[in-house]
Amino acid sequence: MNTTIRHTILRAVLLGACVAAATAEAASVEDIKILGTTLTPMGAEKEGNKDGSIPPYSGKWLGAPPGMNFSGTGKVHPDPYASEKPLFTITAQNLAQYADRLSEGEKALFKRYPATFRMPVYPSHRDFRYPDKVLANVKENAQGAAVSNDGMTLSGAFAGPAFPLPKSGIELFWNTQTVWRANNEIAIYDQAVVYPDGNKAWGRTNYRMLATFNSPTSDRKAVLDRGAGGPSNYFLTNTILPERDKGTINVGFETNDFANHPRQTWSYNPGTRRVRQAPEFGFDQPFGPGGFHTVDEDRLFNGSPERYDWKIIGKREMYIPYHANRLDDPAVKYNDMLAKGHLNPDLMRYELHRVWVLEGRVKTGMRHLYARRVMYVDEDSWNAVMADHYDARGELWRVAMVNLVYAYELQGYHARVTVYHDLVSGAYMADRLTNEQPKAARINTGELKPSDYTPDAARQSGL
Repeated sequence: MNTTIRHTILRAVLLGACVAAATAEAASVEDIKILGTTLTPMGAEKEGNKDGSIPPYSGKWLGAPPGMNFSGTGKVHPDPYASEKPLFTITAQNLAQYADRLSEGEKALFKRYPATFRMPVYPSHRDFRYPDKVLANVKENAQGAAVSNDGMTLSGAFAGPAFPLPKSGIELFWNTQTVWRANNEIAIYDQAVVYPDGNKAWGRTNYRMLATFNSPTSDRKAVLDRGAGGPSNYFLTNTILPERDKGTINVGFETNDFANHPRQTWSYNPGTRRVRQAPEFGFDQPFGPGGFHTVDEDRLFNGSPERYDWKIIGKREMYIPYHANRLDDPAVKYNDMLAKGHLNPDLMRYELHRVWVLEGRVKTGMRHLYARRVMYVDEDSWNAVMADHYDARGELWRVAMVNLVYAYELQGYHARVTVYHDLVSGAYMADRLTNEQPKAARINTGELKPSDYTPDAARQSGL
């Protein structure tokens, strides 16, 4: 490993033991020079690993690869590596051979489902890059982003990961919240809870998200001049299934300043036709069919970091879900995908990548269903891709995975099918399913606006 990279990572791990104090120190000029040279412009190690199983970063493609026919948003993203076959498959029988590159959650799934759970491992790829404007923002973020108010306020960041050279757990946490993601996302998402006997409980949500933080047309200076208290993300979810909750709408927004401007949420009840403020919407409130994940577990974590002390554990080479285009294929029906215990392994794709390991432990005096969370963060995109959740006894309870695809219209990695496993009950929930919907998610269409996310908008949507 390059000496400069090793020094940067070692410093991050050492400093990560402390939660950010009043204000985090910006990266030094010397550190920033390695962005785009020794490190990629996003802050990942540019070189591959020693045995070549992780390739060097190429970044040769921006958007769809040459010769690939992608007809635009709302359509499935063609698989750029469709012709590849697995290099090998990890099973319960050969698990020990690969254990040092697996998470505790992955190992627990092998233990829970020894006869059926397996991981097909494909060649690793680092071929896609982000837009130049995003990379320029990341470099400026490295110079100006800061956290304050015990990590609850982020300032000086815009349209890209805030800390490409994270020095503490809270900085790494904020990277997972400021990934380059869709400015707007419109979709009908199906959800399924699969019980141990194979029976399924269904959910369906009309999902409309607007992330003004990632607006491709906004001026950086104008956004930063408004301060951290300005809305950064708007959300609206309209429940279609289960039938008993049909028409329930949650709408609201959040800022990057949870200390002074906490999340604002309103809920429309179709029975009373009334809109009420819902200050409890967030944290460990159960969400979705069966309550198999919490509100703050969407994309593995969202919302205020206030209930946890965050620490960088280190960096590892791990087999993680990646380039999971096969799961979105409309030819794959839900019954083919949703096997007992876990998704059909034949549809999964794992690659070896470097990840940051981020740990959150509940603060003294705080409470949460998950006393400890361990998130695995992809170095190339800063997306959280896996999470292990522990109960108050310290026992591993739930395991979550996000399947990433590179969205050509976004020119960045996009969270797709997400799975939440309950190791105790043996059930799991699969979210963000679109295979049997007429359209895939539409992203970056520019048709949503902040006025779509008010209490009145929720009331009008429900009528």
